[in-house]
Amino acid sequence: MSRIAAPDPRSTLATTPRPAVVREALAGALALVFPTWCAGCDRPDAVLCADCRAMLAPSVISRAYAGALAVHAGLPFSGVAARALRACKEEGRTALVDALAPALAAAADAALAPAAGERVIVVPVPASAAAMRRRGYRVVDLLAARAGLSPQRLLRAGARVADQRSLGAHGRERNVAGTMCARPGRERRLEGRAVLLVDDVVTTGATLREAARALAAAGARVIGAAAVASTPRHIGVRGTVTATRR
Repeated sequence: MSRIAAPDPRSTLATTPRPAVVREALAGALALVFPTWCAGCDRPDAVLCADCRAMLAPSVISRAYAGALAVHAGLPFSGVAARALRACKEEGRTALVDALAPALAAAADAALAPAAGERVIVVPVPASAAAMRRRGYRVVDLLAARAGLSPQRLLRAGARVADQRSLGAHGRERNVAGTMCARPGRERRLEGRAVLLVDDVVTTGATLREAARALAAAGARVIGAAAVASTPRHIGVRGTVTATRR
């Protein structure tokens, strides 16, 4: 079985979880002031109801983008999965990370299978400066950490890019081309190492391919990529569905 390389302990904050009874009491108190609703169906008083949570059971989709990068996603980006991811990314509902992380973990299992026995570094696709200003947190890093993948921030997004949501496949490719690089001073940690890329949603694969290019330029060997979900429509993509691994 592949081993995921642990991050530098100096960059990891040790945290002690609160007792469950305290968490429940705090959640109950906050619910009185800040009512919540299910991200999947809008049912009141639930971050994610049991029915919608069941819809997030992983079913791994594996695809080869442009015949080069093998990408595995734990769910299709539709229905409850799409609503939950959007709420996590754009509405600040980070509590949904718990429900979404198993899909990323299952996708990572599938991506790591060909690298059995190797020590693999898990590198999240970097958030842009604009996304960090807007959200205040790194969605992919949160998901990867909760999935038990020990993400290491070894890439950075340099040049400004347009919002990808309004662009087609070719526009996305041009938009992100040459925008990523290894973080200064981290190149030696990548040279000659096997790397698994992780992201939240894959659409055309343009962002993942740019991240893979930047890693390869730093001397890393990208073994594949894993994402929580992938969109159903792709251009120039060959796809197969594999069995769920979790």
